[in-house]
Amino acid sequence: MNKIITCIDGSAVSDQVCAAACWSAKQLSKPILLLHAIEKNHSPITEDLSGAIGLGARSSLLNEMANLDEQRSKVALSLGKETLAHSKAFLVDNGCHDIEKTQRHSGIVEAICDLENDARLIVIGKSGQQHAGDFKTLGSHIEQIIRRVHTPILIANQSFKTPESFMLAYDGRETADKAVQRIIDGGLLHGLTCHLATVKNSAPNIEEKFKQTKELLENKGFEVKACFLEGQIFDALMKYKEASGVDMLVMGAFSHSKLASVFLGSNTLKMIEQTALPMIVLR
Repeated sequence: MNKIITCIDGSAVSDQVCAAACWSAKQLSKPILLLHAIEKNHSPITEDLSGAIGLGARSSLLNEMANLDEQRSKVALSLGKETLAHSKAFLVDNGCHDIEKTQRHSGIVEAICDLENDARLIVIGKSGQQHAGDFKTLGSHIEQIIRRVHTPILIANQSFKTPESFMLAYDGRETADKAVQRIIDGGLLHGLTCHLATVKNSAPNIEEKFKQTKELLENKGFEVKACFLEGQIFDALMKYKEASGVDMLVMGAFSHSKLASVFLGSNTLKMIEQTALPMIVLR
């Protein structure tokens, strides 16, 4: 049974992550797995300080630092358990009852990769605990997760409400066609109005593919509002998003290139950074 992997860290956005997960679990009839990852805290105990202080003093300081690391780990473990308990209570209050909890001593990216084989959807916050409520800041882990996993990812922001519509940014390329098929097959977005938005680009037969995609979605039961746009891709999509009042964004993943400069210049990443709406990234 595939699960909704729900990543929480006790940050200001954790309740919104849980709200998004709860909606997703109801849409897909899948259980929720709450995931809390405890990052290893690297301290300078491995540095060679023998030339600066005496051996006895050095040994005493290293022992003290080791004790502090142990105390820090115990506090992190306790805080993590409280965070998991709070999130479970939040989910139960919102009508979700099939819930599991897990705590991992690893980075969040590694933890998600370990659990991906049993994942139907990954739900994570746009910004994490380290950003202290700065919702415009993109968590550094988001880029790595999108690069490494093939499971759909729902990125939550500072607020989440039950969506009634979504905007699909369709560019006529292979990743967009795959995203359309995943929307049809997946079930998560069934019952929502689809705003199909395409910006004129260099893809072959883009206008014809746009019309075919609209018809395909309609034949599969979606209510589709289609708009063929012109201009700069990012600007045109953002203007349409604002004008149409959509509740959620959906995009196919960007280039598979391993070059960071290609990834960082993608319209997908810019959309994630600049919007306050929840966003689904499909591979």
